[in-house]
Amino acid sequence: MDQSRSPKGHHHDEDTEKNLSSPTKSSRGGWSAAIFIIFVEIAERFVYYGLAGNLITYLTNELHEPVPTAAKNVNTWGGVSALLPILGAFIADSYLGRFNTILVSSIIYCMAMSLLTVTVSSVIPLHLRKSIFFVALYLLSVGLSGHKPCVQTFAADQFSEESAEERKAKSSFFNWWYLGIVVGGSTAVLVVVYIQDNVSWTAGFGILTVSIVVALIIFLLGTKKYLKQGPLGSPFTKVAQVFVAAVKKRHTKVSPGDDLGQYLRDDKSQQQPHTALVHTNQFRFLDKAMVIDHLDVSSGTRNPWRLCSLTQVEQVKLLLRLLPVWMCCLMFAVVQSFVQTFFTKQGSTMIRSIGSLKLPQASLQVFLGLTIMITIPIYDRIFVPLARKFTRHSSGITILQRIGTGLLISIISMVVAGVVEAKRVRIARDHNLLDNPQAIVPMTVWWLIPQYMICGLSDAFAFVGIQELFYDQMPEAMRSLGAAFYLSVAGVGLFVSSGIITLVQVISSKGGEKWIGNNINRAHLDYFYWVIAGLSALNFCLYLWISSGFVYKKIEADECNMEKELN
Repeated sequence: MDQSRSPKGHHHDEDTEKNLSSPTKSSRGGWSAAIFIIFVEIAERFVYYGLAGNLITYLTNELHEPVPTAAKNVNTWGGVSALLPILGAFIADSYLGRFNTILVSSIIYCMAMSLLTVTVSSVIPLHLRKSIFFVALYLLSVGLSGHKPCVQTFAADQFSEESAEERKAKSSFFNWWYLGIVVGGSTAVLVVVYIQDNVSWTAGFGILTVSIVVALIIFLLGTKKYLKQGPLGSPFTKVAQVFVAAVKKRHTKVSPGDDLGQYLRDDKSQQQPHTALVHTNQFRFLDKAMVIDHLDVSSGTRNPWRLCSLTQVEQVKLLLRLLPVWMCCLMFAVVQSFVQTFFTKQGSTMIRSIGSLKLPQASLQVFLGLTIMITIPIYDRIFVPLARKFTRHSSGITILQRIGTGLLISIISMVVAGVVEAKRVRIARDHNLLDNPQAIVPMTVWWLIPQYMICGLSDAFAFVGIQELFYDQMPEAMRSLGAAFYLSVAGVGLFVSSGIITLVQVISSKGGEKWIGNNINRAHLDYFYWVIAGLSALNFCLYLWISSGFVYKKIEADECNMEKELN
């Protein structure tokens, strides 16, 4: 039997070998390429937050939707926009590659923003405006589906895995990447929202449309500098093969002296650099997928639905380890969803004047962005080097510790938001404004700044940590999918938020006044915030338990270099 075709030989994934190419040492890649992609993402986030940041105002004031309905529509659109990237990642990894997926999705994005701009103008009759507006809004979600999972991953791919310095640069890259998109988003809620509220919706949306067109041009200007990678094959197929093979061999016995040990040691000469995963003892039922039985020995070729490599099995284990962490991050996304909905409606009832200038309520989101802009450089340049001396960890603290810190801070944000809202309602009651939701409560909007800033601080820890976790701990061939999973935290979190809102409305209506209603002076947002704080606290306890047993990805080629990098 031909050894190269036998299950006893050291097999590897031939599809991956064909599509992966080692980066060449040239002027391509690195920061010189990543900077183009960062600017594209800044522009895209400028457009997205210029739209999403004030969307509830447009739905309530221009399309005359009730507050709960508008909040649910904002959450639903945001949720769909964050879940569709799973499909976009699948298309990128299986068929188009990341570069082509970004290009196609950016064109769709431009078309959607152009249609939205026309829709909000007086050109469209009012009775048709709502339908066309939502069609354009969800067309934009299609554009986002290919853009979001690929842009960040494509940028991170510009840094080589073979150099210790570039791996450190990649870790720093995630901080600066998030800082860049916060700058884009904060500029949007400060400038574009003001134009929408004080000039016209058409002018505001027009600026967003021009910005996304410019972003596409910038992306194309960097084409010759990019390190590109073709499609790597369907990640879902590879995952399914492991489960099918494990089920087929569930009764197979494993003995230390058989050929299993020989097969576990994947042929390193045929493995790509930094892809040979170390065998772990978690989810050992999947190890049956790489047991060689008599059918494998008698076969001339390896059937991937009966026999999988160690690396392939460990890749599936990585996914299973990430799922509980992903679930624990959903409550964090629920808390963050209130920034663009209930926080904005609270601000609309408060004094927002600065001299003769009236600050748009959605522009308060800039304080969230400013907090992140201040926190991330301090974290990256001061905290990480200082913590590294004590922990000897290359990132100062582990990714899970960073996420956990963000989850804890988000609980504090809800407690503070509840206290401030209770004070706002009390002032409204004292001035007989409970039944006049359109009146301005004699309380300055600056009272809301602490809850925005605390949310920004939790963002700087949790969201950056989540995106790094779902890049760093994902198999290389599934990193677009990892970015989609990171985005889906926010998406599913928005759906969970809508579900909680509905549940709270049903339960609270049985006891009298609804906690969430059109008249937020009569509502009890403060009670609602405290319920969310309690749920977040329970979720945090669960997260601590899950993270205590989490096993990070171990790569054979990196283990011997770990100590050198720390020194």
